[in-house]
Amino acid sequence: MYKILSAAFATLLFQSCRSTAEADLIVYNAKIYTVDNSFSTVEAMAIKDGKIEATGTTADIMKKYAAKEKIDAGGKAVYPGFIDAHAHFYRYGLGLGTADLVGTTSWEEIVTKLKTFAQTAPEGWLVGRGWDQNDWAVKEFPSKDALDAAFPDRPVILTRVDGHAAVVNQKALDLAGIRPGYRITGGEAEMKGGKLTGILIDNAVDIVGSKIPAPNAAQIKAALNAAQNNCFAVGLTTVDDCGLDYREVLTIDSFQKKGELKMRVYAMLSDSKANYDYLFAKGAIKTDHLNVRSFKVYADGALGSRGAALLQPYSDKPGWGGFLLSSQAHFDSVAAIIADKGFQMCTHAIGDSGNRTILNIYAKHLKGKNDRRWRIEHAQVVNKTDFDLFGQYSIIPSVQPTHATSDMYWAGDRLGAERVRGAYAFKQLLQQNSWIPLGTDFPVEDISPFKTFLAAAFRQDAKGWPEGGYQMENALSRQETLRGMTIWAARSNFEEGEKGSLEKGKFADFIILDRDLMTVAAKDVLQTTVLATYIGGAKVFGK
Repeated sequence: MYKILSAAFATLLFQSCRSTAEADLIVYNAKIYTVDNSFSTVEAMAIKDGKIEATGTTADIMKKYAAKEKIDAGGKAVYPGFIDAHAHFYRYGLGLGTADLVGTTSWEEIVTKLKTFAQTAPEGWLVGRGWDQNDWAVKEFPSKDALDAAFPDRPVILTRVDGHAAVVNQKALDLAGIRPGYRITGGEAEMKGGKLTGILIDNAVDIVGSKIPAPNAAQIKAALNAAQNNCFAVGLTTVDDCGLDYREVLTIDSFQKKGELKMRVYAMLSDSKANYDYLFAKGAIKTDHLNVRSFKVYADGALGSRGAALLQPYSDKPGWGGFLLSSQAHFDSVAAIIADKGFQMCTHAIGDSGNRTILNIYAKHLKGKNDRRWRIEHAQVVNKTDFDLFGQYSIIPSVQPTHATSDMYWAGDRLGAERVRGAYAFKQLLQQNSWIPLGTDFPVEDISPFKTFLAAAFRQDAKGWPEGGYQMENALSRQETLRGMTIWAARSNFEEGEKGSLEKGKFADFIILDRDLMTVAAKDVLQTTVLATYIGGAKVFGK
């Protein structure tokens, strides 16, 4: 009996002395920004089964845990994986195989560039994206004449950087059935001297775009993999894909389930009957990599193409105030059914009239403070009397800081000195609910979260202009900016319980940077390099 008790006691003593638990990965000797409620930093974290097991000092974590893999971060900064709260991941991927017109400085340069691109893509539609007439010496929309001369037999569509305007050739117009006098609700086929110029605005772009043949499964897979690789390289671990068809979402889901797509996606379905019918019948979709519980609606167009709906005419185009893309009755009916079914509504609104229209419709259906987290995407120009509606009805402004630094060169011309003060007002919007999600709107803007950080905290563009920052009264602090790119972005997706901060029980989605965004000088923000990106504790980028 004595021997049996002694053996049992020895076993218990051995187990009590054995202080280490098993983990898959330990990151130590780091400056880990947990982005928890107190914005605390720790030196180390243990990861098991794709989630964070514990955080603490290097000494404590190394004492308590043994791991198959250990990473000595060498004192480098570690952040939660960045979350882009507003992007177009699927379209960005497909666009990587089209003509890149970003940064072009003239219409002539675009035509020359397209001729070169056509040699590498000798058949079918010629598609390009990214031009902005505001970057040209002559800041006016082009006409299709040069495209007709260069490509009389191939349809061409070249989309403006914001996606709300395009220039097409006659072949494309013919295929879409657009003729002089063509009218469409929420869009325009521009005419001069009784002839079509080839410029299409908003819904008219979709008429032509619908004629482009759909890509096959292999092309989509390659496109999405290229897109996620670019995202991982800049530290993105979750993207909000704003405006997809449910069949595209099912394609993403199929790739994720096969392990062929590792990016986490928060997908918003586009405003269409087929999408409503599908999700209302099926219910919200939630996996570790995919979340589908919201709908993307468009109130108006973009400021750069003068499609944003303004309360008063554009300062640089008297008599013209833009337009809504659908009737107010449509927005109201959509809001009513989305509210009734318990889904999230996310509406693109740029102009002060577009924002007021949607704010008032939201207010009607939200009926005061709530936790529905209905979002206004962009919230770009807001009348001073309307800001309080965000707070009164718990409406979430989802903003993209680089829009401010891209538009600041000409926004004052569009809006005038007084009205522009209510534009890109991130701090004022933050104060409404005490949190604000941040994104890029890529490929409308650059994919880089570091440009987001620079634009939000320092209100400067990649050239470091302006020296003192643009409308600095609406700059966010560094801490607010990082929260907007992580935990607040997760919260806007109802995912703050599983990601957005590095806390016990959450996904081990994190990045290691070569410098610390909390201390680096503004001039060095864009020099920051992602050394490694991890999703669920598995490396997806880095050496």
